[in-house]
Parts: sequence; C-alpha cells; structure tokens
Amino acid sequence: MTRTPTDIAVPRLAGKLAVVTGASDGVGLGLAARLAASGAEVLMPVRNLGKGEAAIATIRRRHPQAVVSLRELDLSSLESVAALGARLRDEDRPIQILVNNAGVMTPPDRQTTADGYELQFGTNHLGHFALVAQLLPLLRAGRARVTSQISVAANSNAINWDDLNWEKSYNGMRAYSQSKIAFGLFGLELQRRSQAGNWGITSNLAHPGVAATSLLTARPEVGRARPTTGARLIHALARRGLIVGTSETALLPALLAATSPDARGARMYGPSGFQHLSGAPAEQTVYSRLRSTDDATRIWQISERLAHTSFPA
Repeated sequence: MTRTPTDIAVPRLAGKLAVVTGASDGVGLGLAARLAASGAEVLMPVRNLGKGEAAIATIRRRHPQAVVSLRELDLSSLESVAALGARLRDEDRPIQILVNNAGVMTPPDRQTTADGYELQFGTNHLGHFALVAQLLPLLRAGRARVTSQISVAANSNAINWDDLNWEKSYNGMRAYSQSKIAFGLFGLELQRRSQAGNWGITSNLAHPGVAATSLLTARPEVGRARPTTGARLIHALARRGLIVGTSETALLPALLAATSPDARGARMYGPSGFQHLSGAPAEQTVYSRLRSTDDATRIWQISERLAHTSFPA
C-alpha cells in the first residue's frame, strides 16, 4: 500500500535555542534534525555520547548548516540531571524550546534508577520533572515552549498510588502507563502553575501514536535482548502501510506542539488518523486520566519530594 506523505510546515526558528532529550536516535533524532533544519540551535543531552556523536553526524549530513551540540545526561540519575542543570545555568542562555522526549519502555523485569526508583517512573517522569526544575530560570528567560512526550499508554491503566515503585508486583506495561500518566499530569500542571506564577512558559503534551520506532527494539541496557512481539507486529504492519505511522510521522505531533504559532498550553497533540494511531498531527481531547487537577497536584508534590527538588510556590 502506498502511503500519502504526511508533513507539517515549521516556522523559521533562527535565534532560538532548542533542547531535545533522547535525541540520539528514533523520534528524538528526527525532532532535533527538523528543528535544526528550521534554523534553531539544537542542544542534545544524551546518555551515550558515542550515539550522540553519530546522531550529530547524521543531522549534519542532511543539513550541513545545522548548529547542534551534545551535553551529557542520564535521566535515570538525579545527580546527572542536576549536573546538566548547573552547567546550562552557568552558560546562562535562555531556552525557547524544550522537548521532553526521552524514555524507556517495558523492561521485562523490574529495574531501578540510580536513586532506587522503578526505571520507567524514575526516567520518563521524575528525570524530566527534575530537569524542568533545574532549567526553570532559563525556560522563564526564554519564555519557552515546553512539550512533553507522553503515549497512547496514558489512556489506559492508572497510577499505582499505593506502590509507585512497583515493589510488590511488577507489570512492565502498567508501570509504563503510570509513568506516562504522571508525566502528562505534570505537563498540564506546569501550564497551570506557569499561568498562576506568571512564569511565561507554555506547556503542552504530544504523543506519537504507534510507529516502528526504537522504543520496543532490542535494548540490552534494559534487559531486552530482542525486539518485543509488539515491535515485530508494528514493523510488519508498517511495511504494509497499515494502521501505524512511521518514525517520520511519529515526530510530527511533538514538532507541531513545540513550534506551531497555533499550538497552545494545556493542550494535547497527536495523530489524527484511525484511533489516533497514525496520520497528520492535530489537537486532541486530553485523555481522561490526565484531567484531574487533584491528581496533578498530588503527583507534583510527591515528585518534588522524590526528586529532591522544588519549584517556586
């Protein structure tokens, strides 16, 4: 089946500094490349500097004039997050775009971060929560657009309030959903607090739909020696042009949310096709699990305590 090409126009971003987490491969690499192609200077905080250098080489092959650079960041370590925050604050450059894109998905066995938190909750949510807190002065100075990448998984399951660390009984998919629900609640609460405190930050959400990206491939670092069954099915469907998106279309909702003059705070953007799995990006109804302001306040307060950080009152 032949796909109809899907793309969006990106405004010129010359003079803007963009930070994209998880930009060493997959959707993050595509986002960094598109932002750089539109004139933004792109800073790529990565865990694996070797992969990061390869990603920069890829971007420069496509866009020889791209201005891109690496910083070291391991979102599963609050010490690493704090170190990056201190370095960027020392550099004292306002940030206009932050895309919280990095993540891990469904390790087959329960793993923990350097700080002892369940790996998905600690990386996908707490690591980014702490990063935004660390970068808040720079985000405020740049009147930044902050786009947080959630998942269709945030539309199922729930936060395991009685066992956030999944110490009693681990379920990889439910723990992944929890991490993305918490992260979505954070992104929406960030918008509310920015408005209340006049921070000047616009915070919204994006999700990539379902696509054959690197999240479900073999990941020895999370204990997965081969691609998951889901990944094999997604790749098979993608080869036939059925239902799912591609890595190129999967990045478009976050690109739209992060750059479009029409994208607004407290909104969610995702694919507009069947079941919102693929298709052109568009604003979508915020998932029901992300609508409770009480839950958002609760996870925010818990996250400040667990991440040993705080935002202005």
